[in-house]
Amino acid sequence: MTSFDRQRLNEIAHSCGIASIGVTTADPFDGLGDLLAERIVAGHLRGLDWFTVERARFSAEPRNLHPTARSIISVGVPYRMAPVACPDDEPRGTISRYAWGDDYHKTLKQRMRELHARLENELGRAIEARFLVDTARIVDRAVASRSGLGWYGKNTLILVPGHGSWVLLGDLVVDVDIEPDEPLRPKCGRCTACIDRCPTGALQPGYIVETPRCISYLTIECRGPIPRDLRPLMERWVFGCDDCQEICPYTGAAQTDQDDAFTARALDNVYPRLRWLLTMTEAEFRETYRGTPVLRTKRSGMARNAAIALGNSGTDADLELLEQVVATHDTPLVRGHAAWAMSHLNPVASEPFLRQQLVSEPDTYVCDEIRVALDCPG
Repeated sequence: MTSFDRQRLNEIAHSCGIASIGVTTADPFDGLGDLLAERIVAGHLRGLDWFTVERARFSAEPRNLHPTARSIISVGVPYRMAPVACPDDEPRGTISRYAWGDDYHKTLKQRMRELHARLENELGRAIEARFLVDTARIVDRAVASRSGLGWYGKNTLILVPGHGSWVLLGDLVVDVDIEPDEPLRPKCGRCTACIDRCPTGALQPGYIVETPRCISYLTIECRGPIPRDLRPLMERWVFGCDDCQEICPYTGAAQTDQDDAFTARALDNVYPRLRWLLTMTEAEFRETYRGTPVLRTKRSGMARNAAIALGNSGTDADLELLEQVVATHDTPLVRGHAAWAMSHLNPVASEPFLRQQLVSEPDTYVCDEIRVALDCPG
């Protein structure tokens, strides 16, 4: 397939709902395994316990996964939908843009399968393939960089010409030789806007993310209590964070796309009501976020995140609801974070209730949160 027309490949991809592609070989990614191992050992990926040194080294060799692989098509689907206005004064959280609509894992795999079928039809033969989306079995950003789909920004995201980092990545690994594309030259220059903007200081020079400090990790992957010193820095984010993308000059100039798959169904998919998140039932959570990435954080995680967001943005008028949550929520994780939120909003007004609640609270973790809230408010 080395003679396969590259423009034709682009045309087929576009017809499958894929805006950008790049092609690279299935050769090993030299040095990637060692780099990832170093960062794991240094603690930069602490919290992602499943991503071990062994798994990192495995992921740097595509043929570990697909022995007959010859080429990798890096797929980019943009998701920067039109802005959504917030029409009221209701306290609301913020959800990262990629999670407004359908779960991108399913959407990208569906479009890659369509691309695969079209390529088989063009070649007149079966193509052995793997369809990878956001999996450590292959490092999709490394594939995107080497294939020329985009270049690494200093926020470690891939910047794609015309779209910035508002692009979801997938990898179609095939047993066909396709002429590879050349990598793009990085264009960030001396700009450090993303590093400077990161609310928690998770972004570090040298293309490093301190995962345990990243708001996206904290709101989604972290299952337990969020460190108290980071809570005030999380602003209103309840699922993910887009701050480093919003501030990027290339991303800020990116075009707005209109893809029905990533369009928000309702306002709660963009700016969810914080008071509702704190009191929603399991059925309400699943119905509202069915088929979206938000389900990953679970009801308890979203309610925990909402407590922090309300503590950061609410008023004394929210103390009554927070009292109710501390006293009655079925999840200790949420009760504990709601106690923090009360103290962060108004330590003086919160003290009588929290002292009373400390006597009746049965959970040790929640008691610890209340004690800290009383002794060290905020």
